[in-house]
Order: sequence, then C-alpha cells, then structure tokens
Amino acid sequence: MFAVERKNRRSEWVFMVLAGLFLGSLTMLNILGITKFISLDFSLFGSEIPFPIAVGVLAYPITFLCTDFISEIYGKKRANMVVWVGLILNLWVLFILWLGGVLPPGPALNDAGEIIRDSNGWVFYEVRTATFAATSASMIAYVSAQFVDVHVFHYLKEITNGKYLWLRNNGSTLVSQLVDSTAVILITHYYADALPKDAVGDLTHPLLYFIMASYSFKALTALIDTIPFYIGVKYITRYIQKDEISTDKK
Repeated sequence: MFAVERKNRRSEWVFMVLAGLFLGSLTMLNILGITKFISLDFSLFGSEIPFPIAVGVLAYPITFLCTDFISEIYGKKRANMVVWVGLILNLWVLFILWLGGVLPPGPALNDAGEIIRDSNGWVFYEVRTATFAATSASMIAYVSAQFVDVHVFHYLKEITNGKYLWLRNNGSTLVSQLVDSTAVILITHYYADALPKDAVGDLTHPLLYFIMASYSFKALTALIDTIPFYIGVKYITRYIQKDEISTDKK
C-alpha cells in the first residue's frame, strides 16, 4: 500500500514539474514574444542567408518536448488537459495586460497621440503592445499546433504498436511546428502588423523567410531533443516505478 502511495506521489510530482515547465515556458514565450527579433543570419556557398527569429521562439521547443513526455507517460487525455490549461493561461495573460492598461493613470501622450518615451508606464505599454500582438497571434496557432502534436503523436504510436519512439517524438513535433510557424507569422503580420520593418515601412525580409527561419529553428531543436526524450522517458518511467522494479528484483 505504501509502495503504491509513493509511486502515485512520484508520478504526480513528475507530472507537476512537466506541466509547470510547459506552462512557464508558454507564459515566457508569449510575454517576450516579438519584443525583439534575433538575427541568426549565416553564409551558405558564399550567399548570405537571412535567419530572423522572434526571441519568444527560444522557449518554444521545450513546450512540445513537455507535451511529448506527458503524452508518452500519462496518455492523451492528460496531454490535452495541459494544452487546455495553456489556452486559459493565455487568456489570463491578456486579461491582466488589458486590466493594467485601463487602470489609472493613463500613459503620457505627445501631440501626435504617441506614448512619450521614458514616461510613467512607457515600458509597460511597449511590452503590452508586443505581448498582445504575440499572444493574440499565437493563440489560434497554439491550439491548432498543440492538438496536432498530441493527435499525431498518438496516431504514430498506434500504427507502430508503441515502437519507434523517435518517430512519434519527431514526427508529431515537426508537423505541429510547421502549422504553428506558418500560422503565427501570417497572423502576426496580417492581424497585428508586428513583424520588423525598415525605415520606409517595408518588411525587413519576405514573409517566407520569417516562416522558414522560425520553422527551421523549431525543427532543428526537435531533432536534437530526440536523445534527451529517449533518456527522459527511460529514467522518468524507472523513477515512477522504482518500488515495482525493486520488488521484481527480489
């Protein structure tokens, strides 16, 4: 009885850590979002290849790794539950940003109606504008991509009879992140008009560059996380079932 309780307690602790890491990364990537675009340009065969990615993307791959861990260890229902909580968290972030913006005092404006730089609340309104754009753009993409990730993961698990862990880990993530990258960039541009522009108001790079840079970064990190995913599933499962393993050895 005590062994079962310890196993359940360990299982719930692991779930809480994975869910917390997922939700914390999700919040961070939405708040940081498009507050800065990082240039990871590189040269290939003598040609300069633009590689602009939003700073929020840096935290994004860990969210898919966490849902893959939860899908593998705890099942589809729990993975979907975490996805829904993430959506509610997005709405909560938007609500607090909205509330903080409407409460007095309002921003100090110049004659053109623009917020005066370095005035009270200027940083908040800068972050608020960027976060509203990033979060609004990502919500549709987030729900679509995360549910695609969970469903593709379990579809691949079913058709392979639980074999080829690397296939469902990478396959589900690569498909879902293509959905996410495309949706986020298109919504960010056409709905929020928040992609970086040059001095004359044109995009610094074509939309395809932003989509492919974002997706390439996510795809590369998805392939890299295959090894930690294998190791993680092995040791997390062993940790949760430690008492059972000890009993079997006796």
